[in-house]
Amino acid sequence: MLNIIGLGYIGLPTALIMASNDIPVIGVDKNPSVVESLNRGEVTFEEDGLPALFKKAVQANIVFRTTPTPSDMYIIAVPTPFNKSTKRINPSYVITAIREVLAVCNDNAVIVIESTVAPGTIDKFIRPVVTGANVRIAHAPERIIPGDMVRELVNNARIIGADDEETAQEVKKLYTAFCKAEIVTTDIRSAEMSKVVENTFRDINIAFANELAKICRAGNMDVYEIIRIANMHPRVNILRPGPGVGGHCISVDPWFLVGDFPQLSLLIHEARKINDSMPVFVLERIQEIMKDENIIDISRIGFYGLTYKEDVDDTRESPTLQLFDIITKSLGQTPKCYDPMVKEMMFDAQYNDFGAFIRDIDFIVIMVGHSHLKDNMEKLNDKTVFDTRYCITPSDADYPVGTKHYYL
Repeated sequence: MLNIIGLGYIGLPTALIMASNDIPVIGVDKNPSVVESLNRGEVTFEEDGLPALFKKAVQANIVFRTTPTPSDMYIIAVPTPFNKSTKRINPSYVITAIREVLAVCNDNAVIVIESTVAPGTIDKFIRPVVTGANVRIAHAPERIIPGDMVRELVNNARIIGADDEETAQEVKKLYTAFCKAEIVTTDIRSAEMSKVVENTFRDINIAFANELAKICRAGNMDVYEIIRIANMHPRVNILRPGPGVGGHCISVDPWFLVGDFPQLSLLIHEARKINDSMPVFVLERIQEIMKDENIIDISRIGFYGLTYKEDVDDTRESPTLQLFDIITKSLGQTPKCYDPMVKEMMFDAQYNDFGAFIRDIDFIVIMVGHSHLKDNMEKLNDKTVFDTRYCITPSDADYPVGTKHYYL
C-alpha cells in the first residue's frame, strides 16, 4: 500500500493518477478539512482533468486519511518554503512528514521525497532524522505545472535520485505505471540540483525579458516586436515579459541557490531582483498612463487577475498580490479586482461578477490572461486597458473597439 503524504497541488494529482493505474494508494494530509472534502467527493482545487481523474481513483478505492499507515513505500509531497531573510530552504514540513512515516513504516521501506529541495537538503536535514532507522531515501522531484498537471504527469520525463541502483529501479518501476516519458536515475544530490536548475533557468530567461521591457520602455521601442524578431533566430528563445513571477517554483527555487551559495550565484540573484521589481514597474506604468489619460479617480481602476498564471486558481507568490501589498501600504486600501478562477473573497473591493466589475471601472489593468477574458473582450470596449501580459493584441479578431491600449 503506497502512502502519499501531502495532498496539495502536487500530492493530490500524483495520488489520483497512481490509484487510477491500479496502485493501492492512501492519500494522507494532516489538514482534516482537506481529507473531509476529498472523502465527500470534492476536489480541493480547480485543475483541468482532475475531476475525471478523481472519479477514476475513487472507483479504484483510493483512501484519504490524516495519518500514514504501515507500508513499504511512501511519497512525500509537502511544501518547501524559503526563509525570506536568509533565502534558505525551510525543511520543517518535510522533516515532520518523515518523522510521521518513521513512526509506522515497515522495515526497509522506501521514502521518496517529491518536494523540491535545495541541493544538499537530504544530506543536511533528512539523513540525520532517519539515522538508525531501517529505511531507504530517494528523491523524485515533481515536474508539473498548474493548468496542465494531468497531461504533464504522464508525458514529462522524471528524475529518480537514490543511493543505490536497486532502490532507484524500485522507485522507477512505481513511476513507470503512469509515466510514458523517459525516467532517468541518478544520485540524490544531482536530482536535487537538476530540479532547482530547471526553474532557475526559466527565472533568468524571464528576467532577461523583463529587463528588455524596461530598456525598450526607456528607449521608446516595442519590446514585443523586438523579441518576436529575435526569436526568429533558431538558437534564440526569449520568453515574454510580464508583471512579475509567481507560483511556488520559479519564484522560490532560485533563492535556494542564492541562500546556500551567495558569493557564486550573482546572476541568479540579479535575475531574482529584476523579477521581484516588476510589480513596482507596473505601478509606475499605471501612474504614467493615468497622467496621459487624465485619470484622477483611483476608485475607477480595476485589476483583472489575482492568480500567478492563467487558468488556475493558485495565488501563491502572485505578482498581483505583491502589487496590492505595495498599493495598500501607500494608499491604505486595496483597489477593485476580479478573478474568475478565485472563489475565495480575499479583498473588500473584490468582485465576483465580471459585469459589475467592468461597469464600475474605466481603466482595467490586466495582470493575468485567463481564457475568460479572451471570451469577454467585447466588454472592454471604450475602456483604458493596460495589458501587462500582452494577451490581447490588435491582430486578435475580437480586439475591443474604442480602447486605449497600453503594454509594458
